[in-house]
Amino acid sequence: MIALVDRALSLNPGFARGWHASGGIRLIAGQPDMAIEHVERSLRLSPRARVGWGLQLIGIAHFAAARFEKAIPQLLLGIQEDPNFATSYRYLAASYGHLGRLAEAGETVGRLRAIIPWIGMDSLLRNPQQHELYVSGLRLATGEG
Repeated sequence: MIALVDRALSLNPGFARGWHASGGIRLIAGQPDMAIEHVERSLRLSPRARVGWGLQLIGIAHFAAARFEKAIPQLLLGIQEDPNFATSYRYLAASYGHLGRLAEAGETVGRLRAIIPWIGMDSLLRNPQQHELYVSGLRLATGEG
């Protein structure tokens, strides 16, 4: 997938949707800094017509790099953009959990449960250390950790 999207972007470097897709793929592949770079480029190329959950991806990428303080504002902005996207709440709760901000983590878990009845420990992060960071953060947020 990375090779295909790289090829598309080499043919059309102004393809905002391609940069967004590349950012998502890079995040899944465990490359959070490159994911942020690519999603930010997508947002610059298409500032009015959003092509996906860019702010959420940037927040999740900061989370994957253990930059929880940077993840939180991006995830909060993403939630403002799409308040029904449960994934943003999961990573926000996990970020609060890792920072020891358990009251905010609990409030976020409550908002998540209002959207869907289960928390869900599945993650789009395929890197084992990043996935464990996610799971441990959610456990802290739900009081299981």
